[in-house]
Amino acid sequence: MKLLVCGGAGFIGSNFIRHILTAREDVQVINYDKLTYAGNLDNLAAVAENSRYRFVQGDISDAEAVDSVFAEHQPDAVVNFAAETHVDRSIHLGSREFVLTNVVGVQTLLDACRRHGTKKIVQISTDEVYGSLALDETRKFIETTPFAPNPPYAAAKAGGDLICRAYFQTFKVPVIVTHCSNNYGPYQFPEKLIPFSIFKALADEPVPIYGDGLYVRDWIHVLDHCRAIQAILERGSAGEVYNIGADNERANLDVVKMILAELGKPETLMEQVADRPGHDRRYAIDASKITRELGWRPNYTREKFADGLRETISWYRENTAWVEKLRKRQAEINAHIR
Repeated sequence: MKLLVCGGAGFIGSNFIRHILTAREDVQVINYDKLTYAGNLDNLAAVAENSRYRFVQGDISDAEAVDSVFAEHQPDAVVNFAAETHVDRSIHLGSREFVLTNVVGVQTLLDACRRHGTKKIVQISTDEVYGSLALDETRKFIETTPFAPNPPYAAAKAGGDLICRAYFQTFKVPVIVTHCSNNYGPYQFPEKLIPFSIFKALADEPVPIYGDGLYVRDWIHVLDHCRAIQAILERGSAGEVYNIGADNERANLDVVKMILAELGKPETLMEQVADRPGHDRRYAIDASKITRELGWRPNYTREKFADGLRETISWYRENTAWVEKLRKRQAEINAHIR
């Protein structure tokens, strides 16, 4: 199978490429990535010389470039991780790039799949398109939960998901949409909560906590997410939506406390800061459909979250060269923004 992976140099995309090249010896991967600030080819150093892997730099919203990749490689299937993903950036730095990549980019890929007869495209989306849940309710997001996105990032992702629905209903483009909860694991860019908190704590710097810190997210290990995507790619049905989660709801405050405890750092490092505008209170995923229909279930369950978090912290501590390079890169980005 020739597999076009868009956004494969990012956190989840690079983990998926390494996973699928190991899990499937009959797969060839073309990694198509724009290499924005969060794209990092160092994530794929272990497979860079693999004869079944190739990198092509490009933007999914560039119709001519996308068509060229499809024409040259004729992929059997596409998995699209390419996205602008950081909520804070969509709020404070403007949302234009989010709309271009997360909506126009998806539409561009769907058009290419339609023209070239691609057998399957999997659009990787987020649980944030469903909006927010209250802390005191037991309801979880299911695949038919109406969209109610709050931050611009989530609205742009919802737009891309709806374009997918329209292309399946109108043109029968064989697209599948996934909605996954918050990922953690190795190779994550340090703007996200877990690596950000790890790096701050290691440097004995204040670890900022938005508001009261009681914002609940459903955490899933990135390798479990990769296994779910493989199951969907191999056995998922076109036109379907699959939620992916580990039934592992945790308040941000509690996650940071676990990180500090693992690193032997005092909780006094936590520093309450002004809350983010439109901050969703709680996300919770019902992943029973993918378990029932495709037989997938997480290895890192709620009971094993501490193990997964410990392994993640160890990875960052052991891969100091990767970490320092990313920290320097992030400092340059932050200086440019200021």
